[in-house]
Amino acid sequence: MVQVATEPVIVKTPAGELEGDLVVPPPARAVVLFAHGSGSSRHSPRNRAVAESLQSAGFGTMLLDLLTPEEAKFDQRTQELRFDIDLLTERLVPAIDELNAWSATRGMPIGLFGASTGAAAALKAAGRRPDRVTAVVSRGGRPDLAGTGLDSVQAPTLLIVGGDDREVLNLNRQAVELLTALPLTDVKIEIVPHAGHLFEEPGALERVAELAADWFRNYLGAGVTRPTGPDGGHWKPPEPRRRPPT
Repeated sequence: MVQVATEPVIVKTPAGELEGDLVVPPPARAVVLFAHGSGSSRHSPRNRAVAESLQSAGFGTMLLDLLTPEEAKFDQRTQELRFDIDLLTERLVPAIDELNAWSATRGMPIGLFGASTGAAAALKAAGRRPDRVTAVVSRGGRPDLAGTGLDSVQAPTLLIVGGDDREVLNLNRQAVELLTALPLTDVKIEIVPHAGHLFEEPGALERVAELAADWFRNYLGAGVTRPTGPDGGHWKPPEPRRRPPT
């Protein structure tokens, strides 16, 4: 496992400051921004586990609170803001812009990893920043909540769903039908057998991390095929794959 320092970062929005944790291990050449799901935060143990796996695969990661502390307290009482996809999207877009501006990540291809309702926000944000977001991965996501925002998605998109999460699986299959009509390089649904919505079953989350790393490796043109050391050894970038000109 890569051992690198976590850098606390702040993303400024009109509603206030959002706290994030940025990790850029050597020899990272791309960064993945996480959009957490319903009632969660940057401290989500599942997203942090996937982020650590991506760091070992040679990717930078940023886990971000999509709500201010005051909003998070309100949401814990009402459960309203976690389903406000437009609000969550408005938080992701400036974070994408900041990643393109910070010296540690400037110019890096950006991938988005969304979970639950955060996946809908990730897809809408990808549509808002098609020149900066190169790939999207959804874990147990609700892409249906992106609504007409799906029409603007240009980034290759992977939807990972638990085989036992039947309602969400059906919603993802419907979203795939919409996304395949768009000019994507690729859109795919991967089913993790016998896994539920939270991927708590043995080996399920590890499979999510493997699928995500493979997708980002293909479409961000970065990453490694085996874990790196803190000195940045063993880095061999694959051939990048991009959308063809339209």
